Amino acid sequence: MGRSILIADANQSVRGKLSQALTRWGYAPVEAATDTEVFKTLEQQHPVAMLLDMNLSGDATRELLREVKQHKPEVVVIVIAAGVLCDDISALGAGGDDFITKPINFEELEIRIRNLIKTRDKDAADPLDRKPRAPKFSFDQIVGRSPAMLETLRLARRVAESEVSSVLLQGESGTGKDMVAKAIHYSSKRAEHPFVAINCAALPANLIESELFGYEKGAFTDAKNRKEGLLEQANWNGTIFLDEISELDINLQAKLLRVLEDGSFRRVGGLADVPFRARVIAASNRDLRQESEAGRFRLDLYYRLAVIQIDIPRLTDRDDDVLLLAQHFIDGARNGRRHIAGLTSEAIRRFQQYHWPGNVRELRNVIERAMILEDGEMISARYLPLGTAPSKESVPRAIVIDADASIRLPRQGISLDQVETSLIRQALAQTSGNQTRAADLLGLTRDQLRYRWKKLRGIESDATLTASAAA
Repeated sequence: MGRSILIADANQSVRGKLSQALTRWGYAPVEAATDTEVFKTLEQQHPVAMLLDMNLSGDATRELLREVKQHKPEVVVIVIAAGVLCDDISALGAGGDDFITKPINFEELEIRIRNLIKTRDKDAADPLDRKPRAPKFSFDQIVGRSPAMLETLRLARRVAESEVSSVLLQGESGTGKDMVAKAIHYSSKRAEHPFVAINCAALPANLIESELFGYEKGAFTDAKNRKEGLLEQANWNGTIFLDEISELDINLQAKLLRVLEDGSFRRVGGLADVPFRARVIAASNRDLRQESEAGRFRLDLYYRLAVIQIDIPRLTDRDDDVLLLAQHFIDGARNGRRHIAGLTSEAIRRFQQYHWPGNVRELRNVIERAMILEDGEMISARYLPLGTAPSKESVPRAIVIDADASIRLPRQGISLDQVETSLIRQALAQTSGNQTRAADLLGLTRDQLRYRWKKLRGIESDATLTASAAA
């Protein structure tokens, strides 16, 4: 017979069913019906785990749980409740290691017991036998020393050290929101738990719900077996990263809000709630507040996500970082066949003048292309595809539109053509280069947008519209 597991439940019938199941799974069940029996059994039998019914001692059960974890921290505790209530879930904060609801799904309970005991055994190993592991990702791996980026990283580090459950990252495409999300996770207490990422724009609306929440066997025609969703994979103390969350269907936004508010979710086709304790980091290249005011994003979900909001600066606002990042990418792209030391003086000038509408992602791609084509020991300007794109001098700062629809113009003045060019660029950036949606934002058809762009830029073809305006 295997190691013992304590069943702490006042209901004799429930204890009997759990004992039978534990015996089938190779454990030695021991039972306790009161607080006194719990502590007596813990001292005499030394169980590796305990199944604790939240109704064992009424309101005093939470205090019992705290005392158990204080005196016997090595015992794995799975809390069992007769329903998913916020108070029951909060009991995990008193020391519970996992949570399951009645009626008990015995197949799921067996998996959870085995996983928790396996983790317990791993943690109990001699610390002297463990070798320190380098973090998969940390803030030190994010290149940047400009004031704007240093402030962003300062706030992100504060988030990593905290227990805040939801974070919103906002910034243009290519600014590195995913890198900041990973750094927050791997610099936090959650680092040993899963980091699960999903691009909400990459999956069709009819698939994303089952990917997020999972599904039960028979939930639909092809559901031959139960599937664990991404939310469940991030449980219990991991991180779920929802990239491009503005693309999430409005109905799914309501379900996600319920997860954040209630701390639980249901698999597709399921009847029982699954408790949720992972941190949610959401990212968007659009202003979610503006999207909410326009009716495209739930305002209540925005407020729930933006407990902490971190704005990732554009590369054009990080002047001090352009050359630093360029050298970083050069060092990382060396292929061993030849040595490229850096940039020529002309290439440096071009890099400093360029507007970088594609941000850090575009900079990396430019370096990788030049590394392939360059024959010399320095990257020269001839292999930099920056000649036809806007420079900082030719592109005005973003036009600011106030709530009353009035436009605030730059002090130095601006031409009507520059205003129209700026608005088109902003629309393309906000829609990640989607011309149809950008035209819709501006009250135009797609063909009208293309016509205006060709007229403004004086180009023969509209093929460079997205590439040069929203790279």
